[in-house]
Amino acid sequence: MRRGQSSLEFMFVFGIMLILLVYSFNNTTFRQGSPSQGTLSMQIALEEKNLASSISNAIDQTYAQGPGSKSTLRVRLTYLRQPYYLEKGLGVTDPRIFITYGPYNDANGTYVTVINGTGATNAVLSGGGKTVFWAECFYQKDLLGNSSVWGTSATLNINGTAYTFYGLVLPPEGLPPVLTVVVEWNPDLPDRWLFNQSSGEIRININPGG
Repeated sequence: MRRGQSSLEFMFVFGIMLILLVYSFNNTTFRQGSPSQGTLSMQIALEEKNLASSISNAIDQTYAQGPGSKSTLRVRLTYLRQPYYLEKGLGVTDPRIFITYGPYNDANGTYVTVINGTGATNAVLSGGGKTVFWAECFYQKDLLGNSSVWGTSATLNINGTAYTFYGLVLPPEGLPPVLTVVVEWNPDLPDRWLFNQSSGEIRININPGG
């Protein structure tokens, strides 16, 4: 009986050690096989562009339907919610996701970029080294300088000049795997953009007449 019990205990301890060994191996392999900086920057850029396009699409749907309408879209996030990927791929420190809305080339739309959590961030709007991604939208409002809509701001260096823009400043680790974007047109409320971390939602109200 004691011999059987000893064998059982040995099997249990051996099983625990085997699980720990496999976990350690997988974790080391993941780190060693993590994407290169070039691959990461490309994947992050694609995710930024998709997020900007999704938000603009949700605004377009609501704007087209008129007052009292509401649209909901969901965006899957992989790279934008991982500080390690953002730091390695973009060379930023204490990364934050910056989202704002305003004009570009005589049109309006959603901007998404990754910024440094402290200090200014170099922003490139076009070309191969582009870091700011924009998606056109039919809703004509310039909210870049409207502090009451956002409550937070970021400083971006564009062509050697520092500009302050207002927008959502989101911690990547606070973003959910699937981000919900809810856009409403409530004529009784002003334009506003809010991020609710507990529900994983960006809630937007548009007011063309306000």
